[in-house]
Amino acid sequence: MHKEELERIEIDLLLEALYQGHGYDFRAYARASVARRAKKFLALQPEQSLAELIPRVLVDENFATQLAYSFSVSVTEMFRDPWIYQEIRNKVTPLLHTYPSINIWHAGCASGEEAYSMAILLKEVGLLQRARLYATDFNDELLDIARAGIYPAKSFQLATRQYQQAGGQASLSDYYYTRYNSVVMESELINSITFVNHNLTTDKEFGEMHLVFCRNVLIYFKPDLRERALDLFTNSLVRGGYLCLGAKENLRYGAGEEVYKSVCDRARIYQK
Repeated sequence: MHKEELERIEIDLLLEALYQGHGYDFRAYARASVARRAKKFLALQPEQSLAELIPRVLVDENFATQLAYSFSVSVTEMFRDPWIYQEIRNKVTPLLHTYPSINIWHAGCASGEEAYSMAILLKEVGLLQRARLYATDFNDELLDIARAGIYPAKSFQLATRQYQQAGGQASLSDYYYTRYNSVVMESELINSITFVNHNLTTDKEFGEMHLVFCRNVLIYFKPDLRERALDLFTNSLVRGGYLCLGAKENLRYGAGEEVYKSVCDRARIYQK
């Protein structure tokens, strides 16, 4: 048996053990990404092969959870791709102003910086008081960081530049205070966001959303799971609501192109 074929079988069995034993379903994730992350996880363990991880996954829930978390996408920044927030400010918030209340869903929020960026933008355009943000991920460790709203101070040098490039109307430091080597987001921002455990592979949609953000998550899914996730977003959005995807993602999955019109191709912003 070729090494590549053996590795494929090992990963299939490992993912099946994770799903059957603990309900974490990564079987529809893009195989290259899963294999890369599984081997990185293996390198930190005493086991010598992916196959040797399987018995431990089945009997050790803590270990299984750590493996599952290693598959999650945790790369995020405040005001990442600043020009996208400019497009949201200029092309999306004018319609949001027409609603008495608005709901926004950040799917795959990781440690929460994207949701806080949106809360700051909404505050600056006068919408935060009527908005409720829901930020979801399946990784409880990242969600705990997000709920606390505490981040390394050194990361806010980049955040400050990106806030300014995003059209920020004040100083980013107006929205946090410093404590030792960390920054703590203002309580108004923290209280505006509900961080919830949610898994795009197994859980249901959120209803009556006016904007759904899911950036750089679908690229890790196989086609069937991408289509399922897009269906969740479509079913969650009100008519006229907006969907924002990542730079390498688009609506060429399933029937997405028939349901949405493009608001900004470059920013991957679509309206239902």
